[in-house]
Amino acid sequence: MSELPARWTQATVYPDMWADPDDDLRNNEDSPEGELATLLDFLTNYRITLRMKCEGLEAEQLARRSIPPSTMSLLGLLRHLAEVERDWRNWITDGDPLPKLYGAKDADFHGAVADQAVVDAAYADLEREQAATDAALAEHPDLSARVGKDGIAIRELMVHRIDEYARHSGHADLLRECIDGRVGQ
Repeated sequence: MSELPARWTQATVYPDMWADPDDDLRNNEDSPEGELATLLDFLTNYRITLRMKCEGLEAEQLARRSIPPSTMSLLGLLRHLAEVERDWRNWITDGDPLPKLYGAKDADFHGAVADQAVVDAAYADLEREQAATDAALAEHPDLSARVGKDGIAIRELMVHRIDEYARHSGHADLLRECIDGRVGQ
């Protein structure tokens, strides 16, 4: 078995944190007002967390898979979340669904290969799909409004988005620690 990387962090104030409080983009002095603002704040922070866990890594590291037979990698998570953002827009609309970004089931993970062009595309796809879903949801400020063919409540969709990012941020913690030993919240 190969030698495991030593655990480390950049944080000096709290040694179990990813970054010191003054350097953490998620630290916000202002508490959000209202339910929608709170939901958006949590979503934003989990999105930032995922990006933080991917920062400073090369294509090979981002594409490195966890323990076989899993296909999970940080790059796969970026691609998966881009795909999921697109799918959430399908929940909102009554029209024809948008096509998959990467093709068949699990293509988001299977296609997460160690190529800088794939990495760049994954970041661009995620940013574009997040912005498009955010814009589509902004048209529905009433969290109780029911939309799409299945009549899903906007509130439920928002909570589902937070859940998806939170769960995958936890995966990203473990994946990053396996790659280079960096730990933190």
